[in-house]
Amino acid sequence: MSTSHVGHHGHHPKLWATTFAALGVVFGDIGTSPLYAFRECFSGPHAAPIDPRNLTGAASLIVWSLLLVVTAKYLFIILKLDNKGEGGILALSALIRGAAKKSGGGDPRRILLFGLAGAALIYADGMLTPAISVLSAVEGLAVSAPMLAHWAVPVSVIILAALFAIQRFGTGKVGGLFGPVVLLWFGTLAILGMLALWPHPQVLMSLSPVEGLLFLVREWKHAFPLLAAVFLAVTGGEALYADLGHFGGRPIRVGWFVVVLPALVLNYLGQAALLTADPSAIRSPFFLLAPESLRFPLTILATCAAIIASQALISGAFSLTAQAIQLGCLPRFRVLYTSEHSVGQVYVPAVNWMLAAACVLLVITFGSSAALAGAYGIAIALTMTITSVLFFSAARSVWNWTMPMTVLVTALFLLLDGAFLAANSFKIIHGGWVPLIIGGGVMALMMIWLWGRERLYLRISREALPVDSLLGELGRGRILRVHGTAIYMSGKGTQVPTALLHNLKHNQVLHERVILLHVMTLDQPHASRKEMLEHEELGQGLHRVSLKFGFADIPEVPGTLKSLLPADLHFHPGKATYFLGRETYFVGRKAGLFDKVRLFLFAVMARNASPATAYFQLPPGRVVELGAQITL
Repeated sequence: MSTSHVGHHGHHPKLWATTFAALGVVFGDIGTSPLYAFRECFSGPHAAPIDPRNLTGAASLIVWSLLLVVTAKYLFIILKLDNKGEGGILALSALIRGAAKKSGGGDPRRILLFGLAGAALIYADGMLTPAISVLSAVEGLAVSAPMLAHWAVPVSVIILAALFAIQRFGTGKVGGLFGPVVLLWFGTLAILGMLALWPHPQVLMSLSPVEGLLFLVREWKHAFPLLAAVFLAVTGGEALYADLGHFGGRPIRVGWFVVVLPALVLNYLGQAALLTADPSAIRSPFFLLAPESLRFPLTILATCAAIIASQALISGAFSLTAQAIQLGCLPRFRVLYTSEHSVGQVYVPAVNWMLAAACVLLVITFGSSAALAGAYGIAIALTMTITSVLFFSAARSVWNWTMPMTVLVTALFLLLDGAFLAANSFKIIHGGWVPLIIGGGVMALMMIWLWGRERLYLRISREALPVDSLLGELGRGRILRVHGTAIYMSGKGTQVPTALLHNLKHNQVLHERVILLHVMTLDQPHASRKEMLEHEELGQGLHRVSLKFGFADIPEVPGTLKSLLPADLHFHPGKATYFLGRETYFVGRKAGLFDKVRLFLFAVMARNASPATAYFQLPPGRVVELGAQITL
């Protein structure tokens, strides 16, 4: 993600420009919820009966959920937990692990696991959000052009396919169009809501939380399905935190209070007022807010807003993948950087096409936004609960809060999240199992990758030759040396890299200057120039070099070495030779069945990982790969 913390200290014009840009990226998801959230409270098998008191109660629950979950929890508290400007669940777990290590504790593995679980669920969300947003917007055709109603699914599929096809051009080019469209969208939400509210001012009673609580008590039989429907109104809350790195906290807060919150509240109250006057409008309360002549343009505007909401999630999935690769939780995918100015704009082809296939499949399988709403929500409710659990550790280790204060705030968060999670758990049988299986699958692959890498590292270090033995051999002068610089990628220990041993075994020569290079990722988004390089001269022309990158940095090795290595090494990236190991993995006979399955999956992921040449941006013509077979 990019490092543009424009909002922190900017003057007003700059703050407004950033807020305008943030509108398009950050609030798209929560801004399209009025398309389906209010309708779901009063439709479906467990719906509450439509009467004026219930309508006011439902609007009250939605308004207070926006105030408590999004405003109080995310904007005022969670957004302050930034990892040097970066937000999101992986950045949060890295921040806590960093704080724990600094205070002398071990590396808390469970924190990493919570972070991975939250990240895995965001992929599931990245498949469902585009599907439900686009489909619910295109369903406006049923109201604005009834003869086109049966085209909703094919049109949605075409829009989604086009959206994923343009990802490779980068979000920056599309991002410029987002702000104006989303501003128009929120303006429209507010005006439609006000027009419907005008004749029914009694709906303003919903601004009191008492109405919402009375509604839950009165309709206790429907309380869980109701809360699950109300939760759909706050589903974009997690996105505000994930996009923190793009814009900084202030523009997000300003955008929320000045534009987004008032527009959402007015629109939900307007839908309640419309249904008070005409209960039959429940089939599509959002589109029926508009006068008949404006319904078709509203459908087009809603579709644009839905596309923008989807874009924010897709970009989020790309950034998350790049961070997970850097943190070593996923194999190296091909990551393309689509902007020269902003590090945050990345495109991951493999993830793009997986998401595209999943979105199209979901639209075709479920066929309507009402059916998709059944599957939607559980993944986000779980992610929000995980964020609250991580908040407990962050408040203690990062902010040094007292125990009573931490317990109190976390308990309040978990009370809200727990109610929504319990309500959404009833959806598991109605399609909610889909995101859980997707999230579980992604989580399992991350765990296997971490486990396999650890096993591989132990296996290699057991058999490796210590560097001191090599220095002894070189001192005896038995090894022929040739001109030039050779760079061997090595692990974090004091062993000789396997590729160097293979080179000695087969070619029986060694370059006069040898750099044993270890690249590592820090628990922070960006490494400062000072901490990026550690250099140690070992003698006999051997140098040990550690390069450190942040998890949101581009690991560009040759350029970094050129700018940071001492001048007397005369390092030139285009003249050095880079030696890489190319391992083929075999599963040992002694492994049990469970281990065999895990090792097989690890070997498949390793085989399909993008080569280190592209990932570290090494000059392809200067790379030598040496094969090795390793039995795990």
